[in-house]
Amino acid sequence: MTAHETDLEKMQQEVLRLRQQAAEIEARLLQEAARRPFSLTGFYTMYYMTTGFLLGLIAAAISLLFNIIGASIAGKNPLELIRVYLTFPLGERALQVTGPERVFAIDNGVILAIGVCLYLATGMLLGVPIHVILARTTANRSTAARVVVGAALGIAVWLIMFYGILSWLQPLVCGGNWITDNQYLPWWVAAATHAVFGASMGLLYPLGQFVPYRRPTETEPSGA
Repeated sequence: MTAHETDLEKMQQEVLRLRQQAAEIEARLLQEAARRPFSLTGFYTMYYMTTGFLLGLIAAAISLLFNIIGASIAGKNPLELIRVYLTFPLGERALQVTGPERVFAIDNGVILAIGVCLYLATGMLLGVPIHVILARTTANRSTAARVVVGAALGIAVWLIMFYGILSWLQPLVCGGNWITDNQYLPWWVAAATHAVFGASMGLLYPLGQFVPYRRPTETEPSGA
């Protein structure tokens, strides 16, 4: 074997040794990364947006139940709020009555079910910004404080949605202004419903709070 061939064989062996050493280092790095707990470097916006979407559904169901019970106590149709909301796509037909017994023209159960679904879907969308704001401003505060802040945010949403948007958008689209008309939906009913929604978001906040998962170590210290 010539000196050149000997040097070439040594270089090949060195390459194999370096590759094996690199593989061992990569394996150790992967093991260390698996042991290292997940840590945030900032606010976990996407997580709170996702959980706010889910909590908004629950809060919307709570506020709708509150409104149904209140309407029943007041002797009104339990789903009157849904009928008023349906005036946005359906116009005045959603509120028209016929005969002395006030039989609603829109009495189809499927339509009312769609109205309930739209109400819950709206709650899911509104739950996103409210939950994010709660997470940024009340993470270290008491439940009572979060409920108060949530109720205030609900009132703010009511003012913006009803008087900042729907007061001009519904007449433009549907030719009437029924949602903000106190004859059909008293302002205090709408405000209370939104306040209950926001307060429910504050009450449900712990269910959507981010708590990083910590992998249990193989060797834990024994009890004190």
